[in-house]
Order: sequence, then C-alpha cells, then structure tokens
Amino acid sequence: MATGRLGVGETLGALNTALGPGEPVWFKETRARHLRARDFLAPRPALQARFEDGQVPEHVVRAVAGLQGPGVAPVLRCEPTPAGLALQLQRPAVFERVLGAVTAYAAPAAPAAPGPRVVLHCPALRGALGALRLSQLRAVLVADHLARALRAHGASVRLVPAVRDPHMRTFLQQLRVDWPAASEKAATGALRNLPLAELSPAPDGGGLPPGVLGTVCLKEVMRERGCAAGYDPNVDKCLVTEDLLSVLAELQAAVRHWPGDGPRGLAAAPDADGCMALHVVSCEEEFQQQKLDLLWWKLDEQAPRTQKHLVCGPVKAASALTAPEYYDLRHAQVCKAAALKRGRELSQDPTWTEVFSVLSAATIKFEMLSTAPQSQLLLALADGSISTKGTKSGTFVMYNCARLATLFEGYKHSTEQGLYPAFPPVSSLDFSLLQDEGEWLLLFNGVLPFPELLSQTAALACAAPGLHATARTEMMCKFLVQLSMDFSSYYNRVHILGEPRPHLFGQMFARLQLLRAVREVLHAGLATLGLPPLNHI
Repeated sequence: MATGRLGVGETLGALNTALGPGEPVWFKETRARHLRARDFLAPRPALQARFEDGQVPEHVVRAVAGLQGPGVAPVLRCEPTPAGLALQLQRPAVFERVLGAVTAYAAPAAPAAPGPRVVLHCPALRGALGALRLSQLRAVLVADHLARALRAHGASVRLVPAVRDPHMRTFLQQLRVDWPAASEKAATGALRNLPLAELSPAPDGGGLPPGVLGTVCLKEVMRERGCAAGYDPNVDKCLVTEDLLSVLAELQAAVRHWPGDGPRGLAAAPDADGCMALHVVSCEEEFQQQKLDLLWWKLDEQAPRTQKHLVCGPVKAASALTAPEYYDLRHAQVCKAAALKRGRELSQDPTWTEVFSVLSAATIKFEMLSTAPQSQLLLALADGSISTKGTKSGTFVMYNCARLATLFEGYKHSTEQGLYPAFPPVSSLDFSLLQDEGEWLLLFNGVLPFPELLSQTAALACAAPGLHATARTEMMCKFLVQLSMDFSSYYNRVHILGEPRPHLFGQMFARLQLLRAVREVLHAGLATLGLPPLNHI
C-alpha cells in the first residue's frame, strides 16, 4: 500500500501541472451536491481561455486521469462535463490512506524551513482588568490563538507583556488564555541612560512636564528609516516617560533572550535580524503603538528591523460592557441554558463548574474569533447564541465534541458487556463500506485538509511593505463549526452502533474509525483555541 500523507495542495498542484503552462484553474469542491459527482473541477471558462475552443486534448485528460506523485490523491476518473473537466478520486483508497494514519492528519504539515522568531506583543494586557474593553479583549484572544498556531507550525514565540495584575491573570485563566505573568516591571537600566544623550529638551527652553525625561521627534525617525508607509501622519513628537522605557525594556529583553524551547538553531541567534515584532492591537491603541515602534528604533539599535501591526477592528454591541462584564453575562447565560435543558439549577453543582467555565470560554472565543480580525465585529448579546441547537456557536461545537465522547464511551461499555468485539487492526478494515455521502463529506472537507488549514492559520501576511500585517485567525472557528455541522447531520441520520450482528460489524468499525479521525481533528482544532474537549454537556 502507498504511504505518505495525502494533501489537497499537492493534488491541486499536480492537477494544474498536468494541464500545462498557465494560471491554476483547478479547485476543490466542498458542497455536498457537487461532491456527489466530482471532487475537483477545472471550470469551462478557464479551460476555454487555456485551450483552443475550450477542448482539452485527449492526451491531457489521460495524463490527469493517471496522475500520481507524493501527496497526490489517487484518481478514479477524469471526464469533460458541461461545467468543465471533472475529476473524481478513488474514494475507498483515499479512506484507507487517511484513516490508516489518523494521527498524521491531526498535525500541521511540516514547514519547508525552520519557523520564524516572533515577539508577539499585546499592549491591552498592561492595563487593569476593570478597564479592559471588548475591542482589547478581541486583540488578546487573537494574539493567544495566533501564538498557539505559530508554535504548532514550528515558530519560536515570545509573549509580551508579562501580566502583573493578579485579577487579569485570573481572568485570562478563565478564558483559557495562556500568557506569562510577572510580579514587577522590567528594569529600564539599559535604556535609562540613553535619553540623556538622545532625547531633545523641552521646546523653547521650557521645563518638561513632571515624569517626562525628554522628547523625540518621530518624524525624523521615519525619515531616517524610510518607513513612513502606514504610519499616521499625525505621529510627531513623543514624550518619553519612565513607563514608556519600562515597556521598551520588556520588549528589548524578549528580543535578546530567547528561551531554549524554540526550534534548534533559532534560540541562540545572536541578534534581532531574524526576529519580527508583531504588535496585536485594537484600533484604539494603534496610534500609541506606532509612536512606541518608532521610539524603540530610536533608543535601541538592536530593535527588530521588522515591526508589524495586526490591528483588530472595533467591537460593537447593544450595551457598553467591559470584558469582565461580558464574561459574566455569557457565563450566566450558559448556566441558564443548562438549567432549562436539564430542568434544574446546576450552577452550584461542582461537577458542572468546569463544564460551564469551558462553555463560557468557548462561547466568547468563537464569537470573537469567527470574524476576520481586521473587520468590525457585531456582538449579539441575547441568549440565543448560547443554545446547543444553534449551529454557529462555540457551544454547538463543544456539544458535538461531547457527543463524540459519548459515542466512544458507549462503544467501550458495550464491548465490556460482550455486545461488540474488540476493535480490529485498522489495516483489516474494509473502507469500501463507507458509501454514505456524509462520510465522504467528513473525510474530504474535514480530516484531509486539516493539516493545511493549520498551516494557513499560522501564516502571517508580512512580506508586503508597510506597517500592517494580516492574519486569518477566523479560519479555525469557521472550520470547526462546519465540521460540527457535518458531523451532527451525519450522526442524526446514521445509527453508528447498530445491532450486535457479525455481518454489520465491518461497516460499524469503518464508521468508528472515520469518527475517530473526526474526533482527533476536532480536538486538535480546539487546542489551537486553548479549549479542552468536553465529555458531557
């Protein structure tokens, strides 16, 4: 049997190469109604632009039908249709390759080169918890998710600032945000003496305001570095204070002292050339952060050459809530929804405390992260988004996670009672028994593309000149919601643990192995959000 992980990207690359020189034209189908007839399509308009009269030469069609190569899924047929050139895979063979190596599909694709060194800076965490706005909370959650995704893909990440407010630390723990803590400010000794030579005195010979060490003309810094693109034209002078120097000292320490847990060869780099500082800020914080960037370059010659801003759009809600008030609201709604479902009050039941805490964090994270971070976010504060019946929420995803746990616990219990035999070796399973369209949907849209999704989640669009970076942190939440919808539809329609009759065991085991893969992918996706799986709701 062929080995090696199949990949959507590898398959698309081989398909486009087989058509000859030109722009990529193939795409992967995702809709159930299209997947009944094909898995990939080269649309007719694109073929008409590539080939004379839109007719694909027969030898090209044969080459596509016989496609092979590392990571390329085995092809069953390729034929012209009114929609274009349609291709269908050898589905039993794909099931066998993927479900025979489940663990490989719950991990990111191996990067072609060692990951970058990234200082991930979230200024919102320097304030007091009671003043944390919803837009700042969004920036915190984006930064946490991005850090997890980057690390999973091999990057070495330092998180700044270390949180000093004990109430903020407790709040972050409630939200399953993994962030370092510290008891006191960073020492400013390395930067404290520099302003005496570098900083300008007060204009017109006047005295400086109390606590101000001097001023820096930031427009001069922009001209010296040739980096005006993306900066606010109103950025001019900066009043340098001890607090600002403390912020810079912490960033400086993060750049110069990497822990030993990064990829080999990266942690010991002697300077900041290979390091990028990514400032994840709310739109209200961006102006101040621009000033801090320029000041860092002015006062620290080892500041990273690349500093980028990931600016999170505003968060709009019907009521003006702080982040703690928002959490309390969602937690109360989660408890209320559980009481209505179970017919009794559970908020004081210690066996449910952890469940409600995870559900509250999941609800908030899916709300905050399901929209592209650069876009405006509209929050609906009513109870409707908390129900397990709604298909767009974190609660819905966690509910289906619990359903999977219940399914496998039910199989284990039935096996112990002697109703079902022990699970056979995966190599002995007959995956041609997986004929339901929902089964192919779960594998082709869920399990197979997951490694590439992890890589895309960790991708930062930083190569373009200018100040701003973009990230696609919304992809994971959308993927997990869609996977949960596909699983829920399949689970509601297909009885997995059927009658304990030997002639039905083959199909049951093939289905269980498919759902094992779905469970692994679901758990891996939740891990990038810092959310543990739930066994019951």
